[in-house]
Amino acid sequence: MRRADRLLQIVQILRRANGQPVSAKQIAEELEVTQRTIYRDMVGLESINVPVRGEAGVGYVLEGGLDLPPLIFNSTELETLMLGARWAEAHGDPDQQLAAQDVIAKIATVLPDELRDEFYDVSLYAPSITKTRYEGIVSSHEIRKTLKTNKIVELSYRNEAGADSKRRIWPISIGYFDFKRLLLGWCELRDDYRTFRADRISSITVLSERIPRSRAVMKKEWWENEERKKRQQTA
Repeated sequence: MRRADRLLQIVQILRRANGQPVSAKQIAEELEVTQRTIYRDMVGLESINVPVRGEAGVGYVLEGGLDLPPLIFNSTELETLMLGARWAEAHGDPDQQLAAQDVIAKIATVLPDELRDEFYDVSLYAPSITKTRYEGIVSSHEIRKTLKTNKIVELSYRNEAGADSKRRIWPISIGYFDFKRLLLGWCELRDDYRTFRADRISSITVLSERIPRSRAVMKKEWWENEERKKRQQTA
């Protein structure tokens, strides 16, 4: 890898960290170079006024004020973008399928000719293994919209045993599993995190009350709880 390409990749790694420190060791392992090389590269970035801040024993952070072209893609990134778009075209909701086509067209428009051809020629696909499509009384488009409100929602829900209940939920995220949708949220009734199959939701109402905690914090707590359960099961 040329040094100029490596410097751009280091910037991208720091961008990806979203303000969290990244150690020289982590960067070196990803780029398959030595830590000494990364130290030299960081000096090089600072010399051209890239706002990189480093702290011994903590790592490097990319501060604000960097002005680089946002659309610099390598081959692997283009493959990943096309694969993701094709997955959405095959498995997503109708509006997401159209959006995936728009994304492909927009990216292709800004690519140079040689990369545009490579982008369209990506031979990675995400075919459906079943003819089944998501079917529910409430569309998953409507369920997705609840995530943007940051409000508590009330569900009319039928569980696996066929029992109906009303649930007040703090929605966190939606998981896509082929053509199934799972809504993750904090359930006030159970006083715990729960997942709800979207096709078992008969109605969903956005209430006026705001979620008392951020979705990012709740998702992190849920993930930590799941990891702890896995460790306990294998202990």
